[in-house]
Amino acid sequence: MTAPFSSSLTRRIVFLNIGGLLLMLLGFLYLNQFREGLIAARMQSLKTQGEIIAAAVASSATVETDAIRLDPEKLLQLAPGQSYGPDDNDDPSLEFSINPDQIGPVLRRLVGPTRTIARIYDRDGYLLLDSRSMTERSTILRFDLPPSSDDRPATVLQRIWSSLKNSLGGANLPLYQDIGLGNGRAYAEVQRALGGDAESVVRVNQRGETIISVAVPVQRFRVVRGALLLSTQGGDIDKIIASERWAMVRVFLVFAAVMLIVSLFLARTIAEPMRKLAEAAERVRRGIKSRQEIPDFSDRADEIGHLSGSLRDMTKALYNRIEAIESFAADVAHELKNPLTSLRSAVETLPIARTDESRGRLLDVIKHDVKRLDRLISDISDASRLDAEMARLDVEPVDVVRLLRAVVDLANEVKRGDGVRFSLDIAPPGEGGARDYTVLGHDSRLGQVVNNLVDNARSFSPRGGSVRVALRRARGVDREGQACEGVEIIVDDDGPGMPDYAFERIFERFYTDRPGQGFGQNSGLGLSISRQIVEAHGGAITALNRLRASGGVAGARFTVWLPERK
Repeated sequence: MTAPFSSSLTRRIVFLNIGGLLLMLLGFLYLNQFREGLIAARMQSLKTQGEIIAAAVASSATVETDAIRLDPEKLLQLAPGQSYGPDDNDDPSLEFSINPDQIGPVLRRLVGPTRTIARIYDRDGYLLLDSRSMTERSTILRFDLPPSSDDRPATVLQRIWSSLKNSLGGANLPLYQDIGLGNGRAYAEVQRALGGDAESVVRVNQRGETIISVAVPVQRFRVVRGALLLSTQGGDIDKIIASERWAMVRVFLVFAAVMLIVSLFLARTIAEPMRKLAEAAERVRRGIKSRQEIPDFSDRADEIGHLSGSLRDMTKALYNRIEAIESFAADVAHELKNPLTSLRSAVETLPIARTDESRGRLLDVIKHDVKRLDRLISDISDASRLDAEMARLDVEPVDVVRLLRAVVDLANEVKRGDGVRFSLDIAPPGEGGARDYTVLGHDSRLGQVVNNLVDNARSFSPRGGSVRVALRRARGVDREGQACEGVEIIVDDDGPGMPDYAFERIFERFYTDRPGQGFGQNSGLGLSISRQIVEAHGGAITALNRLRASGGVAGARFTVWLPERK
């Protein structure tokens, strides 16, 4: 049993699936609008809260004589929405624009329930009250505020984490610094509020926590008396964002676990069969002398099943080819050994022959064996290169009628003193004329088949006999086992026929059975080569005896069927 991640394909499947999911998570963390929406909502909430508190402060905590001391003419000159600025009233008799004693109770009631930090500045920017300095009874304590925890120096890990959060948030915010009792005009939003307009600013403290500040003017009778600054505490916004992102991470972890299981299952259904097939192929390569079994996944209706079936068929064909080569080599060695043995005996006997007649007979044996060796070597060479030649050549349309006419005419022109005549009978092909007798193949090799059959029939025909070649259309079965139309070539002779047991054996290599004919006149490869060529064209060749009506054998018949390809 192999480890789950021992396969390179398994690791790639898992990495690609989970890596894509991780990239999607990082994209969500980087591009999500939750942070921006949360900041905008909190900013609007602080602005509304600030306007309410500023109105309450203005109505209850501003100096009562302010309205009386205002210049009525200046009030009438103000445009709609315009307010007095802090310098518009130059009455030196006013020491405070907001009553400090009344601020505490107002802030305690309005700001106390929240975590918001409230600071009130007078119109000159001086701090009147900070909500962080109030006790439960709203007593105002006048002392320097300690440094806020938000401004404490951050550790190295905190700075790294802050940088990571800022990069994921896509923000580049200014740094927030608590000025304590310093003049509030140092804050841009306070400066803007003292001018009569509300302003909001988003910053980050030294710990990388988001701080939202909103400043609104405190005004009464359209005269700005000061400014209210509301700020969130460090970490309030970030905790909500972190909670939302942690929820996304938890969802990612669940999906990653599911994706891991699915990836391992997918890899097991792909990588494991591929590994077994590869190992089996390697065993075939190393143990070529013994048959190796390829795993059978042909029951799978996918590419793995198709690959398994193809490898099994290829391995079977390979073993068959190896066995055929081994058998062919053994047959060649056996067939070559006979004439070589006879030739050796004749050569060794020739020096001790005493008469010219004996030496003449030995020379005839030597010549006969040399011719036999030459014929064997030529036929063996032809048979050995047949497969490679058939695989290299491109098939072309072959006109079978013209091919048969050329073979028959040539056979009639060759005179061998036996008086054998050759005839050709072509059945009407039907519609299309002679073009209906067209097949795809190699005309030279098909001509070799017909020549072999004609020569074989001639060698068995009696003197003055005839060899009849016929062509007709016929249905047959191709190499895929499908019935289809084709052409049939029939070669008949008037010879003695064949024994019943030899109908298949005559197509074996080096098999010869010629009673009454000299030994070694044929190599026994002609019919074997003919069957090899016909089967390479997807056809079939058979042999049988023709019978007379009165009984007995009238001669042999060879039939070649070739599929018609259009």
